[in-house]
Amino acid sequence: MPSEPARRPIADRPHPTGYRKVGENRYREQVGFYYDEIVVGTVFEHRPGRTVTEMDNVLMSMLSMNASPLHIDGAYAAQGRWGRPLVSSLVTLSIIGGMTARSTSGRAIANLGWDRIRLSHPVYVGDTLYAQSEVTSKRLSTSRPGEGIVSCRTTGIKATGEVVLTFDRSFLVPTQETSIDDRTGY
Repeated sequence: MPSEPARRPIADRPHPTGYRKVGENRYREQVGFYYDEIVVGTVFEHRPGRTVTEMDNVLMSMLSMNASPLHIDGAYAAQGRWGRPLVSSLVTLSIIGGMTARSTSGRAIANLGWDRIRLSHPVYVGDTLYAQSEVTSKRLSTSRPGEGIVSCRTTGIKATGEVVLTFDRSFLVPTQETSIDDRTGY
C-alpha cells in the first residue's frame, strides 16, 4: 500500500488565495483587489449566478419608480410583443453590476462612471444570470496619490449563453501602500 505524502508544517503552507493571514492558523476573507494587484487582461467569471424572481422585478421597478406596465402588469404584457412581462433593464443592470462588485471593485473608493451600456436580449422572470468582467485598462491617478483608475468591460449572460447586457465601468482603487485594512479590521 502506498504511503501518504509528507505534509508540510502549517507554518510553511501558503495561505489560501482571497484571504489575509491575521494570526496563527487564522485568515480574514478579502474583498476585491488593490490597484497593484490588478492586471490588465484579467477576466473574472462572477459567481454565484442569480435567478431573477418576480419579486426582484416588481420591487426594484417600484423602488426605481419605473411603473411601466411592460414590467409589472402581466395582463398588459401578455398582449404585447414579448407575450409576458420583461424584467426591467434597471433590475438587470443592478443584478449584473452587483454581481461584479466583490471581485472588480470590492476595494473601490468611488465608482467613476458607466459607459456604453447595451441591452442585447430580453430578460424574463426565471432567467438565471451570470457575469464576467475583463480588466481593460488601469493607470495611477494624477490628482490622487496612492490611488489608481481601473476600467472593466462587463458582460451579463443568461444560463442559456445569450448575452443580455454589456457595459464599461471605471472606478478608483487604492494602492496597497494606502491600505486602511489594519485600521478597519479588514
